[in-house]
Amino acid sequence: MRYVAAYCLAALAGNTNPSQKDIEKILSSVGIEADSEKVKKVIDELKGKKLEDLIAAGKEKLASVPAGGAAVAPSAGGGAAPAGGAAPAEEAKKEEKAESEESDDDMGFGLFD
Repeated sequence: MRYVAAYCLAALAGNTNPSQKDIEKILSSVGIEADSEKVKKVIDELKGKKLEDLIAAGKEKLASVPAGGAAVAPSAGGGAAPAGGAAPAEEAKKEEKAESEESDDDMGFGLFD
């Protein structure tokens, strides 16, 4: 991923055909030692292609990927919420989930790790 990101940075900076040296320079600027085989593979795969076209094609492919998490439909019976301790239990679950999301924001990963 870091090699593709470096290629994209070079292309967005106006270099329509980034070389291996260009990508290695970008990666070394943030302290990453580039693997020349991987850099060569990225260059070979993307050579002669417009970055804008690649991004548009990728968006189309992502649009067809199911995202899951369908909304839950309300029950047919409707009615009032159950009395008693049901509401506090739901609030506790929401608070617990919010706390776990806050603590896992970066999950220990950096952008170029």
